[in-house]
Amino acid sequence: MIRVAWTLGARPELAELHLRAWAHMLGFRGHFSTKSRRYSTTLGALRTARADWRRAQVTAVVETEPTETTLVLSHWVFAGTGLSRAEAWLASSLEPALGTEGEPTWTPVTTS
Repeated sequence: MIRVAWTLGARPELAELHLRAWAHMLGFRGHFSTKSRRYSTTLGALRTARADWRRAQVTAVVETEPTETTLVLSHWVFAGTGLSRAEAWLASSLEPALGTEGEPTWTPVTTS
């Protein structure tokens, strides 16, 4: 990919794409962003500020919620699979209604 980008970047009709300037990024699996030390902040400071902001949001929501509790039942019991014998008999004995097996349930209106 890098070689193709470099070769295509030499073509005058593709000069506006600046393919050679970006060819070195193809196949790069590192961090997507780089920054100089002249920036006014660091990525760690941004992460900390974001975590503080999210923590403040959660705290504000918790303080405004009522103090009611919810009972959570987390015990499950296997009830079985499939239909019972009576349900299987009923399902096999039912005749499908007209219009439910792919037939249209309405008649289209045609004008001459």
